Amino acid sequence: MTNRITTLFNIQLPIIQAGMVWASGWKLASAVSNAGGLGLIGAGSMHPGVLQEHITKCKAATNKPFGVNLPLLYPEIDKHIEIIIAEKVPIIFTSAGDPKTYTAKLKAHGITVVHVVGSSKFAIKAQAAGCDAVVAEGFEAGGHNGREETTTMVLVPAVSKAVSIPVIAAGGIATGRQMLAAMALGAEAVQIGSRFVCTPEASSHIAFKQAVIKAEEGDTYLQMKRLVPVRLLRNQFSEEMKFGEEHGISVNYMKHKLGKGRAKRGMFEGDLVEGELEIGQVSALITSIKPASEIVQEIWNEYNEVKRKLYE
Repeated sequence: MTNRITTLFNIQLPIIQAGMVWASGWKLASAVSNAGGLGLIGAGSMHPGVLQEHITKCKAATNKPFGVNLPLLYPEIDKHIEIIIAEKVPIIFTSAGDPKTYTAKLKAHGITVVHVVGSSKFAIKAQAAGCDAVVAEGFEAGGHNGREETTTMVLVPAVSKAVSIPVIAAGGIATGRQMLAAMALGAEAVQIGSRFVCTPEASSHIAFKQAVIKAEEGDTYLQMKRLVPVRLLRNQFSEEMKFGEEHGISVNYMKHKLGKGRAKRGMFEGDLVEGELEIGQVSALITSIKPASEIVQEIWNEYNEVKRKLYE
């Protein structure tokens, strides 16, 4: 397929792997890129030296384009930016912050910049900041989420109408059938996170991967909305936080309870009781752990098969 996204990133397939904390290292990013999509290194859980190592290893593992996902509120963001520029990483996906802060600097070094948004208002701001594309991430997505709780089915066509730059759909997408629906809504590519968590290449803990494939409908929900909205898999920690929110605990207590390293404890170290387990609603459709290349091909084949049947 050739469209504005495949041309922009110089990739074969409009399938992008999300840059997820504690899951998206060089192994996963290179595997997705080698399969024809676009792999992203998730820098949100990496110190500068670790990011440097992952970029170096990703370059050695693939000769295809890959990128880095960079949360703009990350404490060591300036060091990350300098490493990305020095290493000539071709594509950056930014999130959780104002895209005006670094977009011009990155583009001045020939880097393609994409910003993740949860509303049309922020999509317009990203376009005005000079971003080359936006990811419209719906309420179904795992991890940190928009406060508006707009679903992908509503958000993608709204953002596609609001901006002229290409739109990538994210949130609740794990299959070729869902990819086709997103493209019909106006997207030119999809970004997939949860499905790629359940791969051998993902750096997340095997216990977390197994918990994801066992998840059923209703096993995730968005919480901590007064602090920072995040979609979590149900466990003892999330239940305690949910109970506290319903009974009026303060934001300061939520910060104290969350502490530091809670996400690492859950997703990377495999503590399924007290860890923070970030995953999307689409986990209810994920039933197996498969290599990333197999997932990419499976999604693409189903996309084409369903598209063909619709036009028979």
